Amino acid sequence: MFIDETDLHVRAGDGGNGAVAFLRMKYIPWGGPAGGDGGKGGDIVFEATRNVDTLLPLYRKRRISAQNGQPGANKNCSGKSGKEIVVRVPLGTVVTDRNTNEVLGDLTEAGQRLIVAKGGKGGRGNQHFATSTMQTPRFAEKGQKGEERDVHLELKLIADAGLIGLPNAGKSTLLSRISAARPKIAPYPFTTKQPQLGIVQYSDFRQIVVADLPGLIEGAHKGAGLGDEFLRHVERTSILVHVLDAVPPDGSDPVANFEMIENELKQYSAPLHARPRVIVVNKMDVSGAQESFERIQQELKQETFPISAATGEGLRPLLDALAMKVTERKGGA
Repeated sequence: MFIDETDLHVRAGDGGNGAVAFLRMKYIPWGGPAGGDGGKGGDIVFEATRNVDTLLPLYRKRRISAQNGQPGANKNCSGKSGKEIVVRVPLGTVVTDRNTNEVLGDLTEAGQRLIVAKGGKGGRGNQHFATSTMQTPRFAEKGQKGEERDVHLELKLIADAGLIGLPNAGKSTLLSRISAARPKIAPYPFTTKQPQLGIVQYSDFRQIVVADLPGLIEGAHKGAGLGDEFLRHVERTSILVHVLDAVPPDGSDPVANFEMIENELKQYSAPLHARPRVIVVNKMDVSGAQESFERIQQELKQETFPISAATGEGLRPLLDALAMKVTERKGGA
């Protein structure tokens, strides 16, 4: 199951109390105060990793608590610090405080860490409070409380290219053709209910991460259909691959379909709409596709790639264009 949103209650460990103790040894009659410090409470840390691709484990957990620090002891011995809890999350996880709506962190790189809740500081033992006028302090500090908060986690997939288009435009078939990914493919709308990632091995040294995103329909920027899921994940892609059905089975106009989806992107986010684009006309193996492609190319007046994801026709020029645009976007050669 793919889960891309969840809420958690996190509680860091409390600091241990400082100790009140005195050193009493046979040959040291004036040993003085010897109360040790309390240990620090454990932190709650989120760490981004490539080995996790869903928030499902946290969706089921709901509450995470770290260990408290141990109290100080006699002979100036400090208490043991509480063990930190490291929670591994997928790349692209945004952590928000639910009460203040403050974004605490955006974990986009492998190994990146975020202390979500800090453990309480341990209290000082009475050894720290001895003075020339108070040589036997009979008090110590209490440990501080650890931080406690409610957080919201939202996953936004990170990919080089995102496949967008109407349901059943052939996005999933295309992804299965150019990568080892095996998304669900069926002849009815919304077969892709969750984003799918595929790695395209373009050359011996170059890979392109492609995301197949849930189909977009009119009103998606307001949440219609699977619009919320679609728009959340498309934000992270470097370039957009707009897949059009050359001959839609419902008889709709491919150009009108293109304009509707582009308008949805613009309504949701102008910067997203301005992102580099590759236009693909799919299902060129279907009767009437060539005539439709020529009209699409003439009306859109943009570079358009005719392909058939089912037969593999036209995939090499498309991959060349993707690789070039991804390289340009990353600022490399």
